[in-house]
Amino acid sequence: MSHRFRGHRRDSFEPVDINELVELRARQRTFHGAYSRTALGNLGSSLTILRLFDRRFYRIGILFAILGALLFILAFLRARHSNNDFADRWRTEPPREPGLKTVGQKGTRIFGRPFITAGWIVLAVTGVVATVEIALLVLVLQL
Repeated sequence: MSHRFRGHRRDSFEPVDINELVELRARQRTFHGAYSRTALGNLGSSLTILRLFDRRFYRIGILFAILGALLFILAFLRARHSNNDFADRWRTEPPREPGLKTVGQKGTRIFGRPFITAGWIVLAVTGVVATVEIALLVLVLQL
């Protein structure tokens, strides 16, 4: 798997124009940022619960801390999944045509590989959150 961008290493990659820079930032904000922000929010909630409430709520705070840690791991894996979106190997392969073109897609430039939903990561996040929500319900009902 090649992580070269216009023949250079990934760390020395510079976008050609402002449109490519905007596309890069949008992908980072969407893929990397969303998972990380959610994990930070859960860690903040856990700290709030642990600091403001009494001992009966400690297990709930720890549960939110575990959720935040698991979401950080999934955020790291998601970031690695989209690490080579702009790699040179996607420039040599012909781009896939979307199933149904919308009005804004005619004559537009293709940046990197086409967007592909990280299905297994979405399923993992769903499983983790569902498990934590069930555990949270059990802990609340025990109070």
